[in-house]
Amino acid sequence: MQQYREIKSQHQDAILLFRMGDFYEMFYDDAETASRVLGLTLTARNNGGAADVPLAGVPVKALTEYLRRLVQRGYRVAICEQVEDPRLAVGIVRRAVVETVTPGAAFSDDLLDGTRNNFLCALHRAGTLTGIAAADLSTGELRLILAASPADVDSALARIAPSEVLVSRAANETHRAARAPSAREESALITERDAWEFDPSLARDELAKQFKLQSIEGLGIGADDDAAAGAAGALLRYLRELQPGGLPHLARPTIERPGTTMPLDEMTRRNLELVEPLQGGDDQSGTLLAVLDRTVTAMGARLLRQWILTPLTVRAQIDSRLSTVSAMAKDALARAAVRDALDGVRDVERLASKAAAGRATPRELGALGASLSRLPAVEDAARRVRSAGVVADLLTRWDGCADVSADIARTMVDRPPAALGDEASIRDGVDVELDELRAIQKGGKDLIADIQTKERARTGIASLKVGFNKVFGYFIEITNSNKHLVPTDYQRRQTLAGAERYVTPELKEYEERVLGASERIEARERLLFESTRARVGATIARLQCAAGIIAQLDVLAALAEVAEREGYARPELTDDFALEIIAGRHPVVERMMPREKFIPNDVTLTDDARMIILTGPNMAGKSTILRQVGLIQLLAQMGSFVPAARARLGVCDRVFTRVGASDNLARGQSTFMVEMSETSAILHTASRRSLVLLDEIGRGTSTYDGVSIAWAVSEYLHDAIKCKTMFATHYHELTQLSEELVSVRNYNVGVREVGDDVLFLHRLQPGGADRSYGIEVGRIAGLPKGVLRRARELLALLEGGQLVKRAGAGATPVRSDSSGVEQLPLFSAPAVPDPIRAELSSVDVNLLTPLEAMTLLAALVERARG
Repeated sequence: MQQYREIKSQHQDAILLFRMGDFYEMFYDDAETASRVLGLTLTARNNGGAADVPLAGVPVKALTEYLRRLVQRGYRVAICEQVEDPRLAVGIVRRAVVETVTPGAAFSDDLLDGTRNNFLCALHRAGTLTGIAAADLSTGELRLILAASPADVDSALARIAPSEVLVSRAANETHRAARAPSAREESALITERDAWEFDPSLARDELAKQFKLQSIEGLGIGADDDAAAGAAGALLRYLRELQPGGLPHLARPTIERPGTTMPLDEMTRRNLELVEPLQGGDDQSGTLLAVLDRTVTAMGARLLRQWILTPLTVRAQIDSRLSTVSAMAKDALARAAVRDALDGVRDVERLASKAAAGRATPRELGALGASLSRLPAVEDAARRVRSAGVVADLLTRWDGCADVSADIARTMVDRPPAALGDEASIRDGVDVELDELRAIQKGGKDLIADIQTKERARTGIASLKVGFNKVFGYFIEITNSNKHLVPTDYQRRQTLAGAERYVTPELKEYEERVLGASERIEARERLLFESTRARVGATIARLQCAAGIIAQLDVLAALAEVAEREGYARPELTDDFALEIIAGRHPVVERMMPREKFIPNDVTLTDDARMIILTGPNMAGKSTILRQVGLIQLLAQMGSFVPAARARLGVCDRVFTRVGASDNLARGQSTFMVEMSETSAILHTASRRSLVLLDEIGRGTSTYDGVSIAWAVSEYLHDAIKCKTMFATHYHELTQLSEELVSVRNYNVGVREVGDDVLFLHRLQPGGADRSYGIEVGRIAGLPKGVLRRARELLALLEGGQLVKRAGAGATPVRSDSSGVEQLPLFSAPAVPDPIRAELSSVDVNLLTPLEAMTLLAALVERARG
C-alpha cells in the first residue's frame, strides 16, 4: 500500500489501475468511481492499516473493454504494471506507470475509429495569433495551425474535432469569463496546465530535443511563430507525461498558415452536412462524406475527411488534384488497378506507430508486413496513371519499404498469434537456439506420451493417464478402483474424490526437460520478436511517408470513381469573381432518389449580378438549391469533380451558410438569437471573395422587424461587402430590392397549380414569387380539413385587405357577409373625419420608395393602435 500511495500521488487526476498478479486493482476513491461507472462489485480489505480499504478490480485479460468504457466517459486512466519478473523479485515487485490513457491519447483499436483521427490539441495565444498544436498519438501526426481570429480558432477546432484540449489555466479562466465555450470545446475534455508550460522559449528547446535539431527553423517555425511554438511545447510536455517510454513515432510537424486553406465555421459544416448529419446520430448516409467515401483503406478514409473539411484556396494546388482525378476518371483500367492494389492494405500508419512505440503485437506486426508486401503492386498501378498532377509528385518520393517487408516476412510466421506465448510467432530456421529448444520440447512431449503407453502396459491399468496442471506439473492419475495395482515406486502427490495422482522419478526428469524448454522458448521468442519490432519501428519515418502516399492515392482514386459513376464534371477554377453552374445537382439528395427524378438547375453570379433574391413556395426546393451551390463550390476547392454539366467558379476565401432554424437552450439562446448571432458572424467575417448563402433571415421575430432586418442585411451584403450572395426568403417584399440595388436579381422556384393541387417543379426561373402556398403544404402534411378550409377563408380576407375579428362579450357588432363570417373592412368609411385617412389621401405612392412606403405604413399602424 505504501508503494501504491507513492505512485498514486504522482497521478492524482487519473484512475490508477495497479497490477497485482492477474488483476488490476483500484483502491479508495478510484475503486468507488470504477464500481459505479463499470458496475463492479465494491469490496473492502484491511491492508495493514487501521481501517478497511475500498477495493475493486478487473482481470488483466479483460482490461481493454473496461478501459474503453472509462475513457469514453471522459476519465484518465493510469496503467501501473509490474516492471520486473515476480519470480526474480526480492521483496515487493517493482511497479511503474507505463502509460496514461485519456480521450485524446490512445493506441488501442477499441478506443479509436479507423475512419477518423483522434487529436489531442493545445492552444496558445501570442500577439494577434493563436497557435493550435494537434497530435494524433495513434498515427504520429503533428500539425501546427496559426489562426488570426477567434472565429478561425473555432473553425480549426471544429475541423480537427479534438477529443482533448490543453489550455493554460489562467487563460482558460479568462476565456470562460469572456464568453460561453464553443460546441467543439463542450464535446472535448478540457485539461488545464500551468501557464509556464506554454512559454515559447522553453517550447523551442522541447521541439529541438524531440526532433534532434540544433534549431527548430528547420521545421519551418520562425522567430515570429511564438503562438505555434508555445502550443507545441505544452503538447509535447503533456504527451511525455502520458507516455513515459517516449514518442519515437511523432512525425515532424506540418504548419498551416492563414490564407492557404478555407476555414469552415460550425454553422457551415452543420448546415451543409459535410461529415455529420444535421440531426446528429450515427447514420452518416445523408452526408457529403458518405457520398464521396469510396476509399479502400483506413488511411484514405481519414484523409478524405480532412480534405472535405479543409478546402484549398491556392488555385495551383486545386488544379493539380483535379488533373489527377481527371486522369484516373478517364482511365478506368488504371483506376481499377490502383484500387485493387490498395484493397487489402491495412492501416500502415497506425500499425507502424505501434511498432515504433513498442506496442505492436505479433499479429499486428504480421499485418504490417503483409500490407507492405502489397506496395510493389501499388507502385506499378500508380505508374499506369498518365498525369502530371499529384501522382507524378508522389512517385518521386515513393519508398516501397521492401527491406522492412522482407525482414518481417523472414522472421514472423505466416499467421502470428494475437499475443506472445499463445502459439509460435517466430519462424523455424530464424534462430539456432530457438530451433534446438523446440526440438527438445517436441521430443519431450513425445516421450511423455510414450511414458503413458509404457506405464499402462507395466501396471495393467488401461485407464491410467498422464496429465498436467500448473500447480503439480505432470502427473499419473489412477482411479480408486485400481489403487491396488499401483507400483511401489509411485509417489502420491494429490488425492481427488475418485482418483489419486502420482509421480515417478522418470516423469519428473522429463517434466523438467519439457517445461524448462517451454519457458526458454517463450523467453527466446520474446527477445527475437522485440528485436524485430524495434528494427521495424526504427524505420517509422519511411513507413509514415509510405502511408501518406497510400492515403493520397486512395482518396484520388475514390474521387475519380465517384466522378465517373455519378456523372460529375471537372470544374474550371478561376481567380475572378464569377460563379457559373450549369445543370447543378445536390450530391446527397440525388443519391437518395432516382437520377432521372432530380431536377438540375443553372445558377450564375457575376460582378453586375452578384445577389440573387430567391423566392418560392414551401417544399419547392429553395434550401436544396442553396446547399447544392455551396457543396459544389467546396467540392471544387477540395479538388473533386462536381455534380453539374459544367461549372466555372472563382476561388472563394470563405463559404458561409445560414440555413434553417435551431436554438441553443443550454446557452440561453432562442432560435432568433442563434439566427442573429450566425448572421452577425457572417457580416463581420465575409469578404468580397466570399460566397454567402442565406435562408430565411428575420423569420424568428415580428413581420416588420423581420422584413427590416432582412432588407438591411441584403443592402449591407450588396453595398459594403459586395460578395456573391444567394438569399432565399418568404418575404416577397424583398423582391423590390432589384429596383433599388443594381446587382440584385430576382429568381423563384416554379410551381404549377392543377385545380386544388400544387405541383412543385423544383425549377429555378427568373422573377419573384408572390405566393408561398403554405396552406397547400399544410394539406400535404395532413392538417384537418376544417383547419384548411378556415385558413383559406382567412387568407382570402387578408389578401382582400380585410382584418378578421371574432365577436365576444362586450364586443362591438361587426358586419358579416352572406357566409356568416364576421369581418371588418380595413378601409371602411368612418362616421367622422379620420386624420389617418386624410394623411393617406395626400400621399403620392408613385413617388415613394419601397422602404419609405414600409416606414410610412408602420407609422400609420402605430398611430391607429393608439
